[in-house]
Amino acid sequence: MIGPDGEQLGILPTMEALRQAQESGLDLVEVAPTSVPPVCRIMDYGKYKYELNKKEHQSRRHQKSTQVKEIKLRPRTDKHDLEIKIRQIKSFLEDGNKTKVTLTYRGREMANPEMGRAVMNTVIEQLAPYGTIEHPPHMEGRNLIMIVAPKS
Repeated sequence: MIGPDGEQLGILPTMEALRQAQESGLDLVEVAPTSVPPVCRIMDYGKYKYELNKKEHQSRRHQKSTQVKEIKLRPRTDKHDLEIKIRQIKSFLEDGNKTKVTLTYRGREMANPEMGRAVMNTVIEQLAPYGTIEHPPHMEGRNLIMIVAPKS
């Protein structure tokens, strides 16, 4: 058993340990139940839980979460519309978010997949200073998909 100040109190019967905890106005908490004999500690359990929660909150506050944003294109997307989409991707990358670029083929567009590849190559060229290609363009069904990550 460990006392409230961290000192070793030795091996005590359970009832004696509970009595000491109640006398000091604290809780008896089992710290290592698998050891032989089990290790218990006299502490303020509510305060302990509060401190743990506070530490966890503090560590989460300093983390930056990244999201995966998605931009959808078509093989026949006009030049000006493509520039607007690329500008949007650049802003996502500057904010530190990954971006999934999806180019969808419909109907007879599947007969000319090189049109979509040309659009993706244009996107890749214009995004080179802002991000790195995490997954190069690959087909998934009727979609040509690539993932761009921000440069670190």
